[in-house]
Amino acid sequence: MDTPNLPVARFDVDVDLGFALFFFFLLCFFLLVTIVRCAQMVLDPYSSISVSIYQEEQSEE
Repeated sequence: MDTPNLPVARFDVDVDLGFALFFFFLLCFFLLVTIVRCAQMVLDPYSSISVSIYQEEQSEE
């Protein structure tokens, strides 16, 4: 009797597609972080300046 051939579990992994998707999602992540950072700067521009520099500019006037 012939034994039935069981389907072999093969994982066809496309390495190039994996790298492309990884770097695509990494790029999207950095883009999202940049958008959030720029939005914070637009909403409150003086929060990124240290207090000592801001006080020095105010005292010179």
